[in-house]
Amino acid sequence: MSVALSGHEALPGPNAAPPRVMGFWGGLSANVLNMIGVGPFITIPLALSALAGPMVLVGWLAGALLCLCDGMVWAELGSTIPESGGPYHYLRTAYGSERLGRLFGFLYLWQTVLTAPLSIGSAAVGFAQYLAFLIPSLGHAGQILAAVVLCLVNTALLYRKVDSVQRLSLMVSVVVIGACLWIVLSGLMHFDMHLATRFMHAGGDSKQGFWLGLGAVSLIAVYDYGGYNNVCMLGGEIKRPRRNIPLAVLVSIPIVAVLYMGLNISVLGVLPWQQAAQSKAVVADFMQSIYGRTGGIVAVLLILLASWGSALVVLLGYSRVPYAAAASGQFFRVFARLHPRGHFPTVSLLFTGAASALACMLSLDDLIAALMVIQIMFQYMAQCLAVPLLRRHGRRDSNTFRMPLYPLPILISVIGWLYIVCTSPSRHILAGVATMVVGTLIYAIGAWRQKAWPFHNP
Repeated sequence: MSVALSGHEALPGPNAAPPRVMGFWGGLSANVLNMIGVGPFITIPLALSALAGPMVLVGWLAGALLCLCDGMVWAELGSTIPESGGPYHYLRTAYGSERLGRLFGFLYLWQTVLTAPLSIGSAAVGFAQYLAFLIPSLGHAGQILAAVVLCLVNTALLYRKVDSVQRLSLMVSVVVIGACLWIVLSGLMHFDMHLATRFMHAGGDSKQGFWLGLGAVSLIAVYDYGGYNNVCMLGGEIKRPRRNIPLAVLVSIPIVAVLYMGLNISVLGVLPWQQAAQSKAVVADFMQSIYGRTGGIVAVLLILLASWGSALVVLLGYSRVPYAAAASGQFFRVFARLHPRGHFPTVSLLFTGAASALACMLSLDDLIAALMVIQIMFQYMAQCLAVPLLRRHGRRDSNTFRMPLYPLPILISVIGWLYIVCTSPSRHILAGVATMVVGTLIYAIGAWRQKAWPFHNP
C-alpha cells in the first residue's frame, strides 16, 4: 500500500543499498544458522503424536523433499531478481508492479506482520516448556506467563540502539549447533536397537488417520527446515548472486535434513517412542536418561539460552520489516516512526513484541500450523506461479539459475503445499482465508483513496 510519510521521518536514500560483500560461504552460513533453531527440540513430540511408527520418518523425508523442490523455486527467483527483501520484489515484478503485483506485495507485508508474532511466540512457548523441566510446579498457566514475559522482556531489551546483533545471532547459532551435535553423538553412543525395533514395528496410523497424520508431520518438518530462503532476503548483499544464491539454498537443505534426521533417530534409539510423544521437554528427558539429572539440566540450560536468543533475534529482524516497508512508502506510515535518539523503529518494535506476547496464549501446535498455513496461502503458492511468469517476461540473463526438470519441482511444490493446507485443521484454514480477505480489503480501501490499481489503471 502506497502511503505518504510525515515530514520528520527518515527515509532511506536512493544510494543507501549495502555493497555486495557476502559470498557463497557467507550465504550458506546465513541459511544454515537460520535453519538450525529451537524447532526440532520442541516438535519431535508433536510429530510422534500425529503419526506413530516408522511412517513419521517418511513425513520428515517428505517435508525435506518438499523443501528441496520449493528451494528450487526460491533459487530461480533469487537468481532472477537478486534484491534484498526477496519475496516482495518477486511478487511485485512477476504479477506487475503497478497492477496485481501491488496487491500481492501488500499481502506479503500484511502476512509478515501477522506471522511474525506466531514465529516469535513458538520460540517463547518452547522456552516455557523447557523451563517447566527445571520448575515442575510451573503449570500450564505459569508456562503461558513465562512465554509472555519473555516476549515483553525481549521487547524491552531491544528498545534501544542495537549494535551487536550479528554477534548475538552467531553465539546463539553456535550454542544450538553444538547442542544438536552433542545430542546426536550421545544418542549414537547409547543407541538401543531394541527400542528402535519397537518403534519400527509400531502402528503407522494416528487418531486422525494416516493421510492427515502424514500431512501434520510434513507441516512440522517444513517448519523445522524453514530458513533455507534466508539468503534470498539478503540478495542485494550477495556477490555473484545468480550463482551463489541458488547454491546456498540448495546446499543448505540436505545438510540440515541430515542433522535433523540424526537428531530424531538418536532420540528414538534412547527413549521409548510413547514417552517421547508425551514429553513436553523431550531433549531434556533424552539427556537425563543418558547422563542423569545433571545431563538433563545442562541440556535444558542450553536450550533455554538458544530459545531466548532465537526469540530475541527473530523479534529484532521481524520488527524491521513493517518499518522498512513503511519507510519506503509501501505500508502504514505509523510503522515508519523512529526513536528520536536511538533511531530504531519504535512502533514497529512495540507492535511486534506485544503481538508476540498475545500469540503465546496459543498452543505450540496451533502456533506452528497457523504460521505455516498462512505463509503457504499468502506467499508460497504465489511464488510457484511467479517462476513461469518471470520466464515468460524474459526476466533472466545467461547466468540466471534455471531449475532442473522444470516444471516438475513447481508441480511437486504446489501439490505439497496444497496437501499440507488441506490436511490442516479447518480453524487454521479459516484463519488463513480470513487473514487474506481482511488484507485484501485493507489494500482496496487504501488503493481507492489513492486512485491506485485496480481503481486507476496506469
